[in-house]
Amino acid sequence: MPSNAKILVVDDHEDYLFALESALAPLGYETTCVTNGDDALKEILRGQVAVALLDVRMPGIDGLDVVRYVRGVEQTHHLPIILLTGFDVSHDLAMTALRLGVADIVVKPIDPWTLRTKVRYLYDTQLRMRALQAELDGYRSHRVDGAPAAPADRGRLRVPPRQRTPSPSPSGLPGD
Repeated sequence: MPSNAKILVVDDHEDYLFALESALAPLGYETTCVTNGDDALKEILRGQVAVALLDVRMPGIDGLDVVRYVRGVEQTHHLPIILLTGFDVSHDLAMTALRLGVADIVVKPIDPWTLRTKVRYLYDTQLRMRALQAELDGYRSHRVDGAPAAPADRGRLRVPPRQRTPSPSPSGLPGD
């Protein structure tokens, strides 16, 4: 993930967007705010989002619809997402969010310190995971013998065959 990775905040109430952006400001991360699911998807698909905070209930494409779409795209299916709701978390919402791999569901009003702690952890973890993935991809692009991997070899770790040495006979005498 590039160093200009950002936090995406999505809520259809602009006053709440301002409050969330203000709560996250002390982290020093770039923050982008949008008011609908369409714009959220556009921002996510641009590839610069490290963590997304999505309001569950929005007109048009709601937060859960955004999560469903994001989980279906290979480049974004590991994006950490926090769902925001102004209502109690129902059993159905919790189960749906869990099945979709949502990192957390937070009930509004949100404690700024708690939100910053969650976002900082997810942001830092996402950056570390991306760095490790890039390193792994670099290893995968070369076989163990140093030759570039053939397209069929990509994604698999190649280990050279071991040299077989004859095992000793049970009695220790040759030819046994």
